[in-house]
Amino acid sequence: MVTFGWPEAFFIVRAAGWTLLLTAVAFLIGGLMGGVLAILRLSRIKLLRRLAAGYILVIQSIPVLMVLFMSYYGLSLFGVELPPFFAASASLAIYVSAYLAEIWRGSIESVPFQQWEASASLAHSPAQTYRYVILPQAIRISLPPTVGFLVQLVKNTSIVSVVGFVELSRAGQLVNNATFQPFQIFTLVAAIYFAICFPLSRLSRHLEKVMNASRPH
Repeated sequence: MVTFGWPEAFFIVRAAGWTLLLTAVAFLIGGLMGGVLAILRLSRIKLLRRLAAGYILVIQSIPVLMVLFMSYYGLSLFGVELPPFFAASASLAIYVSAYLAEIWRGSIESVPFQQWEASASLAHSPAQTYRYVILPQAIRISLPPTVGFLVQLVKNTSIVSVVGFVELSRAGQLVNNATFQPFQIFTLVAAIYFAICFPLSRLSRHLEKVMNASRPH
């Protein structure tokens, strides 16, 4: 039987890099999709608003694990075989897009109406209003909940082990299967998750305090 030592620990630490990469890819792609959805949710065209709202409602009502199963196993029924990393990235990006769209829509709507009126009085087009007046303020408002959601995304990457992708949780399982020393192994796994998520949580709280302090009372 293999004993848990530095090679096994290094294998787990290296797998944490895949967790961070998966988080970054899913957040980037999902963020781009979420930004488009947020704008569509505020569109003056009723059909676009309803389509975006329907997509968000469906995705938020389905466990992200089911989205992963449909991406990895469901598409294979139609002859589309996605590698585990791409299936995991696509599934998490879909999950991210629905939640960030609502976070960012709420942030845009929280910009005082007077800002919209001021921009209109300067004869700005809708695109100019968003670009120069609304979005800079909305981005600032959205930072605390966005960083907070990022913590949830890091933890949710653990589900992709079900399709064989070796991220942090899966690496811990593999090492445990070889060494049968779960306490040491999963203590290390938990410590790595903590090292990733705790600074993000603190950053989210700090940003929230800064935002509250800077708001006029």
